[in-house]
Amino acid sequence: MKISRNDIDALNTLLTIDIERNDFEEKVNKVLLDYRKKANIPGFRKGHVPMGMIKKQYETAVTADEVNKLLQQNLDQYLKDEKLNILGNPLPVIQEDLDWKASKLSFDFELGLSPEFELKLSEKNKVIHYQITASESMIDDQVKRYRKQFGKLITQKNAKDDFEITAAIKNEAAEIETTHTFDLGQIKGKANLATLGKATVGEVIQLKFKNLFKDEATASRILSVSADKLKEIEGEISFDIQEINERVLAEMNQEFFDKIYGPDTVKSEDEMRAKIIEGIEKQFEQQSDQKLLNDVTEYLVAKIKFDLPAEFLRKWMQNSGEQPLSAEAASEEYDRSEKGIRYQLIEGKIIADHDLQIKFEELKTFAKEMIVMQMAQYGQAGLPDEELEGLVARVMSNQDEARKLSEQLMSKKLLEFYKTNLSLKKKKLSFDAFIKEAYGQG
Repeated sequence: MKISRNDIDALNTLLTIDIERNDFEEKVNKVLLDYRKKANIPGFRKGHVPMGMIKKQYETAVTADEVNKLLQQNLDQYLKDEKLNILGNPLPVIQEDLDWKASKLSFDFELGLSPEFELKLSEKNKVIHYQITASESMIDDQVKRYRKQFGKLITQKNAKDDFEITAAIKNEAAEIETTHTFDLGQIKGKANLATLGKATVGEVIQLKFKNLFKDEATASRILSVSADKLKEIEGEISFDIQEINERVLAEMNQEFFDKIYGPDTVKSEDEMRAKIIEGIEKQFEQQSDQKLLNDVTEYLVAKIKFDLPAEFLRKWMQNSGEQPLSAEAASEEYDRSEKGIRYQLIEGKIIADHDLQIKFEELKTFAKEMIVMQMAQYGQAGLPDEELEGLVARVMSNQDEARKLSEQLMSKKLLEFYKTNLSLKKKKLSFDAFIKEAYGQG
C-alpha cells in the first residue's frame, strides 16, 4: 500500500491511496471461506458448496467491504501521523466502473485543510465590557421585600391598598381550583375593586374574568394556569375569601439585619444596601458575560482574516448528510455556517496556544461546585463529602451532562482569558440602559 499527497493549494490537497491485491486478498479469502462453511444452497451439503460458486456470488461485495475497511484505517492513521488538521471529512473521488478484480486499485480523496493564521489580541479594540449597576429603585424594592418578609401580619376586616387577600379561587368550566394571595394592586376595574374592598373573610364573591387582572402575566400567576389556558376561561371567577391581612413592615434594626445576613454581619441600613447592591450586580454578571462573549466572537471573526476551503466545504456539506443536498442548498448551508466555522477555528487556536484545555480533575472540581450551588438553592447545603462525591461521579458518568458541564467550563475559561488579554472598554450603566443599548429594546 502506498499513500501519496498532492497539494492543490494551501487549503486543498488530494490524497491517493494505492492498494495491491495482496494487501487485502488474505482477508477476503478468509471471509469467503467462512461464507462457504455456513452457506445453505439447494443441491449442496452445508459446507460443501464449490468455492467458485461462493466467489461468483459474494467476492465483489466482500472485496469492496474489506478494501473500504483498509482505506478508512490507513487514511485515519495517515492523518494522525502527518498531523493534518482538516475541515469536515475526506471526500472520496467517485470512480465509475471500478474493476474490483484488478491486481492494483487506486483511490483519491479530497481534503480541505485548516488555514494557518496569527492571533494578535493585545491591541486596543472597541469591544465593550458592560458592568450593569443596581438602580436606587431596585435597591429600594429589595429593602421593601425584606421588610415585608420579616414584618408582621395584622388581620383586617376589609381589604384596601396593599393588604394581602388570600382566597380559594375557582372556575369550573376551565377546571381552575387554586388558592392564592394577592392585593388590590393586581386587580383592575372600579367595580371589581369596590366588591373586593367590601368583602370579608368567609364571604364568596363572583367577579367576571374579562378585564379582571391588571395583565396576562398576573392572571396566569394568580390562577396558576398557563397563558394558553387563560383563553379557555369564560364567565365568572369565584373567590372564597379566607384571610385579609395587613403586612406591617419590619423595623430596620439589628434584629432585622441579623435575620437576613446572620449575627452582626450587617449593622446599618447603609451596609444592608451595599449588600443588596452586591447581590443584584452579581446576578447581572451572567447577562453581562454572555453579551461580552457574543461581542468578542463577532469582533474576532471580523478582525482575524483567513481563507477557508469554501468549495470543498460546500461539496462536503452537499454529501455528508443522510440525504444529499442540492448545490444551491449546500451553498446556503455554508453561508449560514461560515461564521461559526471561523470562530471554532479561532477558539481552537486560542485554547491550544494558551493551554486552556480542560483537564479531568478540573472538570470534576467544577461539577462539584455546580452541585453544591444547586443544592444550596434548594436548602440542602452542607452535604456529607461521601454523598457529594457520589453525586459528582453520577454526573460525570452521564455523557450528556459531562458535555454540558465541559461547555460551561470552557465558556468560563474563555471569558476569563478575554477579560485578561483583550483591551476591553469598560462601561457602567443601569439594567434598563443595558437592555436598550445592547439589544435595542426598551
